[in-house]
Amino acid sequence: MDIIFDEFRDGKINLDKTLKLFNKMEISYDYVHVKKVFKKNDSQKKGLITMEDFRAIYRTILHRPELSELFNTYAQNKKVLSAANFVDFLKKEQFEVKADERRAGSLISKYEPIEEARKRKEMTFEGFIRYMLSEECSIFKKENKVVYQDMSRPLCDYYISSSHNTYLIQDQLIGPSHLWGYAKACRCVEIDCWDGPDGEPIVYHGHTLTSRITFKNVISVVHKHAFEASDYPIILSLENHCSPKQQERMAAHMLHMFGETLCVSTLDDTMPTQLPSPEQLKCKILLKNKKVGTLEDTLRWRSRSGMGEGDTGEAEDTSGTDEEDDEASEQLLRKLSQKEPPKKSKKEKGHKVKVAMMLSELIIYTASRKFASFEDSKEKQKFYQNNSIGEVKGQKLIKRRAPDFVLHTLRFITRIYPKGTRTDSSNYDPQEFWNVGCQLVALNFQTPGVQMDLLIGKFMDNGGCGYVLKPEFLRKRDACFDPFHVTGKYNPVTLTIKIISGYQLPPSNLSKSNKADPLVKIEIHGVPADIAKQQTSVIKNNALNPRWNETFTFNIQVPDLALIRFVVEDQMVITSNDFLGQFTLPLLSMNKGYRHVPLVSKLGVSLKPASLFVYSWYIEQ
Repeated sequence: MDIIFDEFRDGKINLDKTLKLFNKMEISYDYVHVKKVFKKNDSQKKGLITMEDFRAIYRTILHRPELSELFNTYAQNKKVLSAANFVDFLKKEQFEVKADERRAGSLISKYEPIEEARKRKEMTFEGFIRYMLSEECSIFKKENKVVYQDMSRPLCDYYISSSHNTYLIQDQLIGPSHLWGYAKACRCVEIDCWDGPDGEPIVYHGHTLTSRITFKNVISVVHKHAFEASDYPIILSLENHCSPKQQERMAAHMLHMFGETLCVSTLDDTMPTQLPSPEQLKCKILLKNKKVGTLEDTLRWRSRSGMGEGDTGEAEDTSGTDEEDDEASEQLLRKLSQKEPPKKSKKEKGHKVKVAMMLSELIIYTASRKFASFEDSKEKQKFYQNNSIGEVKGQKLIKRRAPDFVLHTLRFITRIYPKGTRTDSSNYDPQEFWNVGCQLVALNFQTPGVQMDLLIGKFMDNGGCGYVLKPEFLRKRDACFDPFHVTGKYNPVTLTIKIISGYQLPPSNLSKSNKADPLVKIEIHGVPADIAKQQTSVIKNNALNPRWNETFTFNIQVPDLALIRFVVEDQMVITSNDFLGQFTLPLLSMNKGYRHVPLVSKLGVSLKPASLFVYSWYIEQ
């Protein structure tokens, strides 16, 4: 009342001043909803409201009945929560088993807006609302928003956030290339390199009509943004189609631009026996490319004569794209452009390609090797060599030999990339490849959808650093994990989620009246046995505060691999439902108790204050 009194000296205020008051009171709001409630309380329809009208608007927006019911359950005389009452609530409802009056007192000090209540160490309903809408009560665990996992294990023990052709904004054939894609927080970035004019390599999607940008400009942006989101190493996956001369230009540019951040040798210049850890490679840039000879050769040559400038050598053709994928992409392009197919160069016809020694010697821990079979890799592949496998081939291997795939990813970094026919930059389901331990599951970051929601949700974990430690059963050398046979083996849980209500949901894009008929879907993504989907009923004509109070139960066999996706849709009678917002997170990053689920848009942008209010818990079976 003290805050709002000054604004009403002239008796009434308009919508703009109402919004300013909400800002002054640090209340999050959606303009569309406040405007609608303002109009409802503007009895004279003159665009002006009284102080009592404002209080009614405030209560409509903030005093949600589901929160009031919860508060009254624990509050003495339904007026205030004492510190002792609050401790009971934290223990019984929020699963804070170690909560005490000290913890309750710190929360009261932080969220209670009324000074008199704070002094008495009591929480009013106003304070309770602010606590329930705070990060303390987010569905995502606060402790998982920082790096908390062991970062001292070999690189192959981690899932690594990976992109495919991120410089393409629209589609794989005719989309404009742009530098913004490389400013993303992913830790493995693909760069498609080709010979350019004036001896300068260029970057674009091969055999297609995408625009060109210079390699030098691309790595300049990488250098600028590589460690803004995370200190952990970034891998540049070079899809290298350049002549030896232009490969030397690439190497020279990277040596000059990256300086000491470029990984040009092993940690102590001696031959290691396993991959280093993310911790050991902090603020380092690793190059992934074909390599001439072995790492031992490189260390030996370098100790004798330094960098191999001017020399070239032959390496196995291990470019990151299968021949059939390239052909499919070219055929589609020819249909669009009615042009003759470009003649293949000698290097593309054969199975050997020329690699400039100057570039080859910069490939240390991530040397590309063509995948032949699991048996071949087990017998011949070095620990510092990795494989790139197309999604179609990868899916066949999972269906036929999933346990062998797991044994392969225990030892070697494996990259999965989209098939060439995905010229619209669509994405495959990354989950099935995470299930067998693939580290670099590369998606088209420029394309929103379920697949990118899963990737963003997975890599929110561990402080969003781009590295997530794989479960122990995908790291143990004696692993026998098979995602198709998991029942009762991997700490199964029973998950229960009660969808209570929605709060300031985005109005439907297809509605002229700023309203929606919302429903909520809960999706479980994980091993095949855990895949499930359930949904609530539809609440008609209410996007401001719909109430469901519907409970759903899921039996989850492998919680370490499970992701939970909450989706809010507007039910449409004729067309398909309209997407309103979603939130995806790992099951093991999910808080128990009364929590809000913050919704994000298709592009992953926060829709705050739009959220769901839920009660969730899970118990071991």
